[in-house]
Amino acid sequence: MLSIDRSIVDAIVAHARRDHPDEACGVVAGPVGSDTPTRHIPMDNAARSMTFYEFDSMEQLRVWREMDERDEEPVVIYHSHTATEAYPSRTDVSFAGEPGAHYLLVSTRDADGEEIRSFRIVDGLVTEEPVRVVDAAVDPHAVQSYKFGQSPTAVDYECSGS
Repeated sequence: MLSIDRSIVDAIVAHARRDHPDEACGVVAGPVGSDTPTRHIPMDNAARSMTFYEFDSMEQLRVWREMDERDEEPVVIYHSHTATEAYPSRTDVSFAGEPGAHYLLVSTRDADGEEIRSFRIVDGLVTEEPVRVVDAAVDPHAVQSYKFGQSPTAVDYECSGS
């Protein structure tokens, strides 16, 4: 089961809506071994496609290095489908390279709502899992959202101190 904070889901849906009609993509990082998504990282769809997403290779290298430096891993890898249901395509399955990650898909085909589903994809086998959206699972000030490759400047929200 994927447990994810509502603020992160809202940020993912906003990213998907913003990039529509192209597919949006990104990562939600969390502490290594925790299975807890805490830091939303929207990424650039280098394919700029309505039917396919691809992380920009330089951006992906930068994001993965940063996760390593922060003792994080990709807990969620997400992308949107703009005209079809939120279910992994054959291409999605073939490119799923993080066996420990939750693959979250958002369908933006309906302008009045969105369909959100999560899957585990290991060795080509797709298994749907429940998504539990929680409010305040983590301190809302601890949820960080980063923007790479989508604006000239990176946005870095620091945690507020107590």
